[in-house]
Amino acid sequence: MDLTTKYLGFTLKNPFIVSASPLSSDIKNFKKMEDAGAAAVVLYSLFEEQLILEQRELYYHTTQHNEISPEASSYFPEPSEYKLGPEEYLEHIAKAKKEVSIPVIASLNGKTEGGWTEYAKKMQEAGADAIELNIYNIPTDMTKEAAEYEGSYVNILKSVKSAVSIPVALKLSPYFSNMANMAKRFDDAGANSLVLFNRFYQPDVDLDELEIKPSVGLSTSNNIKLPMRWIAILKDRIKADLAATSGIQTGEDAIKMIMVGANATMICSALLKNGIGYLKTMIDQMTSWMEVKEYESIQQMQGSMSQSKIGNPADFERAQYMRAITNYKLGY
Repeated sequence: MDLTTKYLGFTLKNPFIVSASPLSSDIKNFKKMEDAGAAAVVLYSLFEEQLILEQRELYYHTTQHNEISPEASSYFPEPSEYKLGPEEYLEHIAKAKKEVSIPVIASLNGKTEGGWTEYAKKMQEAGADAIELNIYNIPTDMTKEAAEYEGSYVNILKSVKSAVSIPVALKLSPYFSNMANMAKRFDDAGANSLVLFNRFYQPDVDLDELEIKPSVGLSTSNNIKLPMRWIAILKDRIKADLAATSGIQTGEDAIKMIMVGANATMICSALLKNGIGYLKTMIDQMTSWMEVKEYESIQQMQGSMSQSKIGNPADFERAQYMRAITNYKLGY
């Protein structure tokens, strides 16, 4: 049985990629992930703020802000809270490359246009096989129009692409007014892959300390539905590869993503819950299902349930919505 798939120009041994997570902060985990079956690993993110912090600018302004407004303190982590600084991150890439033979993908996380994107070149020089550009930005400025935010995404992508020759994947949120149009714009700007979708972490309020605190909830299989829908819509309509992330907990979840058109599936929460070795279980689940259904390869089933053969995807989506609403059965 052939589990190989094409992603970012690489021929991967299977569609399972370990996505950016704390697992990649320990160099010892890389060999464990490869041995469990990982086809590639995405490093945890290096943040735009860390690169600015290196020049002391952000640290100065945030500490000044904290003095002015104590109850809104600690918006950003202190320097000691980051796993590794920019230079240590480059060393981590080089060490990871020595540990494994599978692709090592660096992750660069930002939200604004600026010189920090030039750091992508240093990631390439350190040995990264590709870069996953994670743009995480919640629009809160009421004076800015959507087009300005959207344009900044495209410009950040172009800046990174101009700095490197290795492939660049763009990890996105789904919150655009016209996701299909944005996907085309990113495709036209040279994105080698779109990773769908980033999850916005929702904050909580600590009633004892009277402060905002971060809240990270691991995904469940129910979270696959949003990326699954958009991968099905975009398959064969853009040149860029499509990677599915968020909610892939089982081999069956990964199969669904492949069948709607994903080139690869990103795994995080399932491994944080069950351990790195669980990846082998997911691969076995996929293999067993393919044997029962008599699929001989990933390519054979890839995109078989996408919307690429449907004349009007919008009408199809509308019909599915109407069917779901009208066929709902009360449980009492």
